Amino acid sequence: MEQERSSIEFKWLISILVIFFALYGLFPIKDRPFDTFVERHAKGDAVQFRKILDRAKERVTSGKAKTFFLALRELSYDEGIDLAHFFPDINLADIRNLKKKNDMLLNVLLTRSQGRIKQGLDLKGGISCILQVAQAAKDDSAMIDKAIDIIRQRIDSLGIAEPVIRRSGNSCIEIQLPGVSTRDNPDIINYIKKPAKLEFRLISERVPQSSFSVVPIGYELLTIEHENTNTGEIVETPYFVKKLPEMTGKAVRSAYVHIDQFGNFEVSLAMTGIGTKLLERVTADNIGRQLGIVLDGKLCSAPVIKTAIENGQASISGHFSKREATELAKILNNPLEFELSFVELSEIGPSLADDARTSSLLASMVSAVVVALFMLFYYRSAGGVAILLVTMNVLIVLGAMSHLGATLTLPGIAALVLTIGMAVDSNILIFERIREELKSGKGLKAALDAGHNKVFETVLDANVTTLIVAAILVWSGTGPIRGFGIILAVGILATMFCALVLGRVILDFLVKKNIVKSLIPKLHLREFNADFLKYAKKFACVSLAVIVAGILAIAYRGNGICGIDFAGGDEMTLKFEEKLPMGDIDAIAATHNMGKVLAVYQYSLTDSDDVLRLQTRQGSGRPMFEAMQTAHPGCKFSLVKESAIGASFGRSVKLSALMSVALSLLCMMIYIACRFEFAYGVGAIVSLLHDVVVTIGIYVLCGRQFSAPMVASILMIIGYSINDKVIVFDRVREERKLHADFSLTKVVNLSINRVLSRTILTSLTTLLASLVLCIFGIGVIVDLALVFTIGVVAGTFSSIFIASPIFISWTAFEKRHTRENGTL
Repeated sequence: MEQERSSIEFKWLISILVIFFALYGLFPIKDRPFDTFVERHAKGDAVQFRKILDRAKERVTSGKAKTFFLALRELSYDEGIDLAHFFPDINLADIRNLKKKNDMLLNVLLTRSQGRIKQGLDLKGGISCILQVAQAAKDDSAMIDKAIDIIRQRIDSLGIAEPVIRRSGNSCIEIQLPGVSTRDNPDIINYIKKPAKLEFRLISERVPQSSFSVVPIGYELLTIEHENTNTGEIVETPYFVKKLPEMTGKAVRSAYVHIDQFGNFEVSLAMTGIGTKLLERVTADNIGRQLGIVLDGKLCSAPVIKTAIENGQASISGHFSKREATELAKILNNPLEFELSFVELSEIGPSLADDARTSSLLASMVSAVVVALFMLFYYRSAGGVAILLVTMNVLIVLGAMSHLGATLTLPGIAALVLTIGMAVDSNILIFERIREELKSGKGLKAALDAGHNKVFETVLDANVTTLIVAAILVWSGTGPIRGFGIILAVGILATMFCALVLGRVILDFLVKKNIVKSLIPKLHLREFNADFLKYAKKFACVSLAVIVAGILAIAYRGNGICGIDFAGGDEMTLKFEEKLPMGDIDAIAATHNMGKVLAVYQYSLTDSDDVLRLQTRQGSGRPMFEAMQTAHPGCKFSLVKESAIGASFGRSVKLSALMSVALSLLCMMIYIACRFEFAYGVGAIVSLLHDVVVTIGIYVLCGRQFSAPMVASILMIIGYSINDKVIVFDRVREERKLHADFSLTKVVNLSINRVLSRTILTSLTTLLASLVLCIFGIGVIVDLALVFTIGVVAGTFSSIFIASPIFISWTAFEKRHTRENGTL
């Protein structure tokens, strides 16, 4: 009894800590104006600081600075103001250089002023940048594609999710970053486009006397900047550096931040196998000389070679702050082979019309409420507990997204709503098992204990298989695929925690305190006793017909099934005299059958002209422009630029998605084979492939196009479907032990009938959520919900009529093979 009480107290403690952690990550919910936040949190001489703020605002008003953040930063540079004096709670005493100290302080204050959950391009907008590649790489398509991949990796390392990165025209790269503005990080584009050309060059033994000294042939004069530890001033020391490098950044395998013996930040370099040999040869041949480390033409450090370096390790020191060292390490891990130059920098508004955004958010809310009402109707008090657990589940996921720096988009909100339908699955499984125990004559407390104990492994197996998918996506995925994997993993862990830990302590508390007399009502679905496997072949033929029809539709439509995210399209940049609402643009696109048209208003930060950018499928750009001119002549649209855009879901991301899914399926089969039998794994994987192919086929037959959110939706289907199959197989395993004298077909039929009520209820709650989104949602929300609706039906169907028959057939094959070979 004492041990049980300690266990319950421990679970309560863990539950409280997890919920507190999640809630802490959610606040503040919205961004606070930076000028107001700074003024409110400043300490010290309020009058003096008020005058500084007024001078900064005057710079913005007069047009000398674009934003208050930039104005305050530039003012501190020009007047030598130590802003840290007004924020003593932020410890920067060890930073002597005033410019560096103010930069770090302002970045800390900016981060604190922002809302914890970042909103995507569709909800809030962000910044857009057009970068042009160097002349030498303009005609090299492979190099530009590689640059796009490297830029994506750099942005991923910043924790910015859901960026748009694609080719624009023949020689430009377009980058859209959600939830970011020049107020947030005015130097972010410089970081992204920096080449990071690293060279190891020998330094002449001659010491320059001044910057006017005669430079030896084959050398150039470079300087190292040092910070005076007393005054914080920057001092330059000149060196003669050899023009030809001994090694380049290609010899570096990885870079990471390290703290030296004096507590200074530096960037440590680990060499490749070839790089290690090169470094050993260079250092062995030049003991006593200095080896300069040059980054993008700037001499960072010049250590003296004291002995041959055989371990393939080197370091770059340069009085870096932690942030500077971290950024440098990230850049060195993803170096560009050529320079990128600015063409255009703009802030963009939300890509979704206000009414469409409001309608879709309302649909998401209605969807969640419908699921909640169903649970209350069917399970009464237990349904109330389920709603509380699902609410906690959502809060934990949102809190984790905040801590991880994830971006919330409208498809993300829809996916979260669909997760609600999936999250109740574990609760339904537990409640139905408790109902079985109550039916057998057990008391409420005994039924609760037995139900939880018997279903524990089932819930664990069902969620671990999905967690395998998430782990593979995080490990091998890139860009949005990896981001989805992280959120999926968080959602699974939150579901397991709420069902097995938080749910258990709440139910125990309610029963122990006699708050509820009847946890699970008598109302339930009738018991089934159908011979499902009798019709397996007929339904398999129906399924095959659907698959063939889907394949034919895909072949007939060809590239027409791919949206702008996958196939690219046209981009029209328009000037205007009167702003046209987003809803009117969507209406024109629908009237003229233009397909998906992405429209964003762009506010230039490099000139005074604001423009409207339209992105359409290939060949629809100019007709869309002409249709807008005809429908709204008062706006006086004029064409500024017309260009082709590449796919934001590039080749490497597609390959990453396919590889991740294939590896996930393999790992799931191995896990199921280890936990159950190999035959179970075969049945699960074949039926999963069936679900994906059927879902894609029916979606294409409906005349829809695939966009990036569709990939996430299909990955969610894999997670949902494997969960369903594991629960059926777990019951088959249990029933085989209880009914050893039954034939396998009879055991499987019995198991399907026993879990059918749970399957129907889970499918129903998930379908309620997705159908409401289909009916009341708009645009991509409808597409995402439609894919999921098809996938849920296909997954439920295949658990009964595909996975189970294949499991039986494979088991029979193994037995026949064993008899023929005379082995046990």
